[in-house]
Amino acid sequence: MFDDLDTDRRPLVLIWEVTQACGLACRHCRADAKPARHPDELTTAEGKRLLDDAAAFGDGQLVVLSGGDPLARDDLLELVSYGDDRGLRMTITPSGTRSLTPDRVEALADAGVRRMALSLDGATRDIHDRFRGEESFESTLEAAEAASDAALPLQINTTVCAETVDELPAIRDRVRDLGAVLWSVFFLVPVGRGRILDPISPERAEAVMEWLHGVAESEPFGVKTTEAPFYRRVGIQSDGDEGAARRRGGITAGRGFAFVSHTGEAYPSGFLPESAGNVRDRSIVDIYRHSDLFESLREPDRLKGKCGACEFRRVCGGSRSRAFATTGDPLESDPLCPYVPEGYDGELPATLGAGSEGPAGTTDAAD
Repeated sequence: MFDDLDTDRRPLVLIWEVTQACGLACRHCRADAKPARHPDELTTAEGKRLLDDAAAFGDGQLVVLSGGDPLARDDLLELVSYGDDRGLRMTITPSGTRSLTPDRVEALADAGVRRMALSLDGATRDIHDRFRGEESFESTLEAAEAASDAALPLQINTTVCAETVDELPAIRDRVRDLGAVLWSVFFLVPVGRGRILDPISPERAEAVMEWLHGVAESEPFGVKTTEAPFYRRVGIQSDGDEGAARRRGGITAGRGFAFVSHTGEAYPSGFLPESAGNVRDRSIVDIYRHSDLFESLREPDRLKGKCGACEFRRVCGGSRSRAFATTGDPLESDPLCPYVPEGYDGELPATLGAGSEGPAGTTDAAD
């Protein structure tokens, strides 16, 4: 037997990108989604085999059906129901389009979806829709209300970049008003269409992390960061409770996290598109546990630069996706983190972004 949370043995989060088809044209889209489905997507039978393999990780494995827009697949409910029958915790991240009707939300809940995540990148229609490239604000709010009516727990995802960072306080209020159980705050990785967006600076990112810790303490919903694991380091430094930081979770690409693309390629993360094998040829369990790429990402002592020298590397580890996107090496330092370990005199990563202010109403300590 092994510890159910042993990230050497199983991912805490397994994402399956069931399709890259989507009716939106979001400015940050990792997948560079298109309206039409790809002809080489995993078939229904192949998808069920993937879900069978996922169940082999152990009871209650979390599976996130993502895209593109998962609703573009006409077998979606069948796949949800199948995964639920196999004992998987099935969750979904649909796009906020007119196809996400209250009836479809209810059908997803009835099929076995345990949580639905919706994206909100602006607190108002104009800002959100401009970022998403299409009208989606009203559809997103209607879907959130439908989730509440269906007793389906709601998660809100928000992308942080130079264009959206000032919206965070107002989005926080929306998250509270929508009754979400979790706010997942994603810090931009320059992949896909996101390469054209401006990131925030490391100093501003640090200020946002400090602000988010305050949000987590004062709001009824949980807060987590995506592709910004130094949120945990900031928590340790602010309250000195390393144990609490560990309990908040400590997953990074390949370490507690795995991603299967629409064509079956297994990546450490959707934002780290380096394949470790294809689930058509090899089970996701074998790829996750035994591929060289995944194993290397689970060894903090193999990290390079200041991440490798950092005393917080075992509870943080930096964004391996951002390191890969900016250097081509997933073991290099995360350029978004401004922390320099004491005594470190090696090379520092190139600075990202600009500006030092935090979200409205907050300031960076450097100000």
